[in-house]
Amino acid sequence: MYRKFTASLLAVSLFFFIVFFLSGCSGEVRESGTDSGKETVLRPNTPTVYEPQASQTAVLGTDSLTVDISHTDQGYVMARYTGTSARANIQITGPDNINYRYFLTPSDSYTPLPLTGGSGAYQIDGFENIVDSQYAVLFRETTEVLLENELLPFLYPNQYVYFDADSDAVAVAAECVAEASSDLDAVADIYHYVISHVTYDTEKAESVEKGYLPDVDETLRTGKGICFDYASLTAAMLRSQDIPTRLEIGYAGSIYHAWISVYTEETGWIDRLIEFTEDAWTRMDPTLASENDNSDAVLKYIGDGSNYTTQYIR
Repeated sequence: MYRKFTASLLAVSLFFFIVFFLSGCSGEVRESGTDSGKETVLRPNTPTVYEPQASQTAVLGTDSLTVDISHTDQGYVMARYTGTSARANIQITGPDNINYRYFLTPSDSYTPLPLTGGSGAYQIDGFENIVDSQYAVLFRETTEVLLENELLPFLYPNQYVYFDADSDAVAVAAECVAEASSDLDAVADIYHYVISHVTYDTEKAESVEKGYLPDVDETLRTGKGICFDYASLTAAMLRSQDIPTRLEIGYAGSIYHAWISVYTEETGWIDRLIEFTEDAWTRMDPTLASENDNSDAVLKYIGDGSNYTTQYIR
């Protein structure tokens, strides 16, 4: 059974979100009612937020660096560091043989970390910072993962795409897709909202520190962000509408970059967020689209995706 929380949107909250966030929310407007004698059926837009849990039924690690593996079938683990060092590091290597590193600072709260390599054996290593960039090994464990559904890791929130039922991004997404008749419509509506309401923050891009994590509601509030912020916000909004979304990190040419891929029942996985033109879906990631207004040069650069190299999936 999926563990999910269906958020209810209060009328008062919607009023403020509409006033401050949704003026000019773009996307094709579709009439409900009848069209050529046929009624247009709109897709449900009530948010669906999957809530990760640390149930403590299966735990590995140490007293200070704990990894809860109670719900690996849902595509995530929960990690917490309560030690005295500046930070700890969890490294997860799955069946895809990609080593994922996640950094934690001391906290009583658990952080969800995704299992994006599919079903199979996962090695989980724990490290504690000693000084500067030096770390001590705390543990090395292996656990077998059998996903209930291969799409689940891309529906739950995690450290890189974090949101909950009370996030502004969740309410904004529900309003944006209110007139969508399919998941593809919802993807287009959210995509257009993000690229028209968020501008690229050049100053932030030049000063961002290693280990930076996006804050989707801050991106909404400021209307600014770097590629990581664009991708995280778009992924959070789509996931809250029960649309599986991968946040992908890698290179666009020689530039370190982030983008998203989405899954719909109509299409399966669509690699790198798709822009709907008059007669076709064209590869287009949110950052380039917002900055370049779908120019011919950008479309030519993106082309068939050969300029993109994915290193990590979150």
